[in-house]
Amino acid sequence: MLAAASAAAAICYPRFTPGSSIRTAPSLKPTCVNYSLQRPFRLLTCSPPGDFKAYGANKSQLPEVFDSSENQSLVLEENNAQEIDIGWLPAFPHVLVASMSNFLFGFHIGVMNGPIVSIAKELGFEGNSILEGLVVSIFIAGAFLGSAGAGYLVDRLGFRKTLQVDTIPLILGAILSAQAHSLDQLLWGRFFVGLGIGANAVLVPIYISEVAPTKYRGTLGSLCQIGTCTGIIASLSLGIFSDTDPHWWRIMLYTASVPGFIIALGMQFAVESPRWLCKAGRLDEAKKVISNLWGPSEVDKSIEEFQSVLKNDGDDLDSRWSELLEEPHSKVAFIGGALFVLQQFAGINAVLYFSSLTFKDAGISNGALASLYVGLTNFAGALCALYFVDRQGRKRLIIGSYLGMAISMFLVVYAISFPLDEEIRNNLSISGTILYMLTYAIGAGPVTGLIIPELSSSRTRGKIMSSSFSVHWVCNFVVGLFFLEAMERFGVAPVYGSFGVVSLMAALFSYSFLVETKGRSLEEIEMSLNPNFTKRE
Repeated sequence: MLAAASAAAAICYPRFTPGSSIRTAPSLKPTCVNYSLQRPFRLLTCSPPGDFKAYGANKSQLPEVFDSSENQSLVLEENNAQEIDIGWLPAFPHVLVASMSNFLFGFHIGVMNGPIVSIAKELGFEGNSILEGLVVSIFIAGAFLGSAGAGYLVDRLGFRKTLQVDTIPLILGAILSAQAHSLDQLLWGRFFVGLGIGANAVLVPIYISEVAPTKYRGTLGSLCQIGTCTGIIASLSLGIFSDTDPHWWRIMLYTASVPGFIIALGMQFAVESPRWLCKAGRLDEAKKVISNLWGPSEVDKSIEEFQSVLKNDGDDLDSRWSELLEEPHSKVAFIGGALFVLQQFAGINAVLYFSSLTFKDAGISNGALASLYVGLTNFAGALCALYFVDRQGRKRLIIGSYLGMAISMFLVVYAISFPLDEEIRNNLSISGTILYMLTYAIGAGPVTGLIIPELSSSRTRGKIMSSSFSVHWVCNFVVGLFFLEAMERFGVAPVYGSFGVVSLMAALFSYSFLVETKGRSLEEIEMSLNPNFTKRE
């Protein structure tokens, strides 16, 4: 974008926009000022040079068309209009439709939280903890396979068609689960849902990173976390009614099929990734998308960057998995996998599972209500990430997040391990749990899924995300499988203490291996990370 601004600065003419006024001084010529370099969230505008205060103080230079009060009001309105930046708006509808997949992800995470007892009773496996765990874990198995295959599909079909295809197992799985009259039917339904969720977990962050303007890529990418949090809150809120209606779980699962239809229809009107269109040789379509989403001034510069990267990295849509073992792709694949390993072994899913017991010890007996508190905290943290990610940057946010998670875990360990008043102990435990969720949602949650596609090359982005999320699902399964056994064998304090230690390791890893990607196009990032890159004419 800086290059585009420089080009625009070379030839600049006065511009008139509807609703704005024109102020001229006979001796002054309009020049171009790039406010985006001076203050955040300013548009590239044309305005008179010189000091505004001095210019306003010399009243003889102002046209005597309005009286002074009207003129001051006009100047204030003009300045306020310049403050408003809606450059994110053209891409927002497309990103919103895609992020509904994350809403479904969150919904299916929480949908079994409350009704699992009613489901087990109705389908005949009540009291069998292994089968109850299987209902949850089969979802993860499907997600693993869906993530592994998503990169292969998107290389051939593009993002729009792949996201539409992925709604098929989401819709069928939800309906099959809702109509289940046996454990086998329920397991197949949960498995199909997992397939769709796993594929979308890979595709949506990449799609958003490729259609969002560089300046707003972090903010729009944070909608993934917002969607997940909203889905969790929706399912937990609906789950409260399962205490009074034993068949309520069927209505919840039927409801889960509705967003799938919305995604399939919405993606029909969404744009294709301009980067994928370039790789597919559809340059005219790519230029049209860039013009509509990023502005006409970005077309030539963006296409030039796309083609430079493709010439160097290869424009073959059929990249090989073995390329992830070659430099520079192997380093990014390692970083992606390591970030998800650290994220999962920092205990996020374990803390989510154990949070209801923590609240129960503090006197909050309603498990669904306790989980809802945690979901709302997660949502509040995601809103903070939405604000900070393009202001503070990815690296600073994820490091601060893991440090906050470590402090939170050590706070809980302190509350459990030292002889304290019961009320103080409970308050510290709840505070530590809430702080952990808040700091996770601000950085470690959204930034992990955001920065991996930013660091990946155009050629291998889909496969690196697929491999990274496959690691995520494996670690998720392992932590869920052994968490309770570790709690029984070692106790709460050592396990939570280990989560704090892993969080510190994650902060150190992020400091050592991550580079800041804020404000840089995906092509600029790729060129800077690839030592073999040579710009070809």
